[in-house]
Amino acid sequence: MFSFSNKVVLILFTLLFATNIKAQDFQGQAYYFSKTTMDMSRWDRGGKMSEAQKKQMEARMKPWLEKTYILTFNKQESIFKEDEKLEGGPGGRAPSMWGSSFSAGLQYKNIKEKVFLQDQEFFGKQFLITEQMTPFNWKMGSETKKIGQYVCYKATTMRPSSELNFTSTNRRDRDKKKEQIKKDSIKEASEAPAAAVAVAVAVVEKEVEEVKEKMVEVVAWYSPMIPVSQGPTEYWGLPGLILELSAGNTTMLCSKIVMNPEEKITIKRPTKGDVVTKKQYNEIITGKMQEMRDNRGRGSGGRSRGL
Repeated sequence: MFSFSNKVVLILFTLLFATNIKAQDFQGQAYYFSKTTMDMSRWDRGGKMSEAQKKQMEARMKPWLEKTYILTFNKQESIFKEDEKLEGGPGGRAPSMWGSSFSAGLQYKNIKEKVFLQDQEFFGKQFLITEQMTPFNWKMGSETKKIGQYVCYKATTMRPSSELNFTSTNRRDRDKKKEQIKKDSIKEASEAPAAAVAVAVAVVEKEVEEVKEKMVEVVAWYSPMIPVSQGPTEYWGLPGLILELSAGNTTMLCSKIVMNPEEKITIKRPTKGDVVTKKQYNEIITGKMQEMRDNRGRGSGGRSRGL
């Protein structure tokens, strides 16, 4: 909960900068550095990789794990995209096919119309992911810290782990496991005596609970000194620009802000591509990944179909 003094400061900041916004065509750009940590043991299940090999693997993964993004915003719209001018780390940029197919495309948010759009390419086909924005259940904290010259406040929310990025491919396997558990429980219950059914139900409930989505805490630091309800990726809904965001194993930190640049910036909402929802898009990519795994299992004789 906010203390009384924190509430007063927040109100003063909001009034001061809201007055400034009305006096000009308010817009800006925020640059974010994103870093994702990865457990390298998942690549070394046999325990045979040397430390040198692990470091080499980390260097190869760096272009995917460390990126820079730009958030261009005005009072009600924003565009969030990767800074394509920057080259990748050691090993160079990711190959173009993988880079475009498994990196999030340009993301557009309109907080007045509650519209979220993502311009996404996947294996040579263009999609326009369209979602209605729903408010996050932010819990406002009283902790503060400075990021650069901006005073920031802490806010948190909880999200299912599968929703932390658009290219998550584990949902389908998890849903299959849930469905199989249900089918097995029905079969066992129909064949078992009444006394055993109660035990089976308890076991099934425990198994279903174990495969439920893991809830992950999202931590945001926002500044009322920049009173726009925007933030990186799909996050929004706080009384100030989000300057730092931690979700799962990824942290995004704002490294530079340009307010009201001399050259006016036009924010254009994306319009091209096959219109799909986030759920439909996830089904498309998980289906494609399953097809690739099946083809790999059959050997070189398999041929991948188009989308």
